[in-house]
Amino acid sequence: MRAMVVSEYGKALTPVVLPVPAAGRDELLVRVHSCGINFADLLLQSGRYQERPELPFSLGMEICGTVEEAGENSGSDLVGSRVAAYCGFGGMAEYIAIPSDACIPVPERMPSHIAAAFPIVYGTSHVALSHGARLQSGERLLVLGAAGGVGTSSVELGKVMGAEVIGSARGHERLEHVRKAGADHVLESDSTDLRDAVKALGGADVVIDPIGGDSTIAALRACNPGGRLVPIGFACGEIPQIPANILLVKNLSVIGVYWGAQARLWPSRISESLGTLLDWYDNGQIKPCVSHRFSLESANEALDLVRSRRSVGKVVIDF
Repeated sequence: MRAMVVSEYGKALTPVVLPVPAAGRDELLVRVHSCGINFADLLLQSGRYQERPELPFSLGMEICGTVEEAGENSGSDLVGSRVAAYCGFGGMAEYIAIPSDACIPVPERMPSHIAAAFPIVYGTSHVALSHGARLQSGERLLVLGAAGGVGTSSVELGKVMGAEVIGSARGHERLEHVRKAGADHVLESDSTDLRDAVKALGGADVVIDPIGGDSTIAALRACNPGGRLVPIGFACGEIPQIPANILLVKNLSVIGVYWGAQARLWPSRISESLGTLLDWYDNGQIKPCVSHRFSLESANEALDLVRSRRSVGKVVIDF
């Protein structure tokens, strides 16, 4: 099978040909149709992610594909059906063996490239908003990096959950994307004083923050008393130091959400969340955005697009 692998941390992916893996007792062998790309793939590639797989390894944290083979404990009734899965890494290969309990059936009317772009961004956003921040209808939600994958899904889900949504992003094209995703207000991140602009709109009750750095502190200062800030990543490359005095004076909460760990620690929470999201998709309440699709051989180009933050929504590898 063809694959693109990390042979050395910090270097471009290398095309290789590898043996097709076999499904273990509790695994499914999946022929990959599409693989979603996430900012975390860049961290994996550079060796700066929370986890460091043994070299060489293939990137690709989420996939959609057809089950070709089932281990004896994994349910043969899934053979021939399409599934989506969070796999952590290994998705940029034509086949992957995945634990069966990590796979969810894909609705017939959901295309594979959409299903591959679905679990992490929508899963992260939904768990962050529902289990983390406990967003309530009528609250004001501020989404930083709102044109990215998790940002866009957070805007969309915030509206489904009844919030007034403020989306912050960079550049006219990206702001228009955020507006189309459902944001009530959009803010240009490079030319706007985030704290003053958000406070002028009434302040934020909940903040979804995939950016980090100075933006985190500005958003924290723009929170209303009792507000909740949910850091889910540090796309700017700077991990902020949270000033505890602001938390104390304004009775604020900071709730970290790492969806990948939750998928391992509380799988029932994740399956329940994904079930809700698939229902919302079937009902037409959410419309996942895939802005760019690349071939496997163009995976380095796809990663560069995400690295430069020129993409909107999700970037996907198609097989």
